[in-house]
Amino acid sequence: QVQLVESGGGLVQTGDALRLSCVSSVSIFSLDGMGWYRQAPGKQREWIATIGRGGKVEYENSVNGRFSVSRDTKKNTLFLQLNGLNPGDTATYFCNAHRAATYFWGQGTQVTVSS
Repeated sequence: QVQLVESGGGLVQTGDALRLSCVSSVSIFSLDGMGWYRQAPGKQREWIATIGRGGKVEYENSVNGRFSVSRDTKKNTLFLQLNGLNPGDTATYFCNAHRAATYFWGQGTQVTVSS
């Protein structure tokens, strides 16, 4: 079992930045990949980015250039840097990890962007 704990969300204004964190209970290198998703009220959960075990990152087109993923392998922590936030980015942000066909989710952290 893998536990993921997100943090770093909050209430910000348009144009602000936030950095979200996701701490894994196991070594990042024991996972096949990790990623970030978000879910806005009344909408389906959507993919933001994925990072593979080797560190290669892929982004959803609409956030590429504004959001960036990084990790601290010594602390088993995944980060999501959110820049240039706008009200359309308001959502609960979730960390995700997978090992083979098994997926694990964190509880989410809320990001609210006011205009």
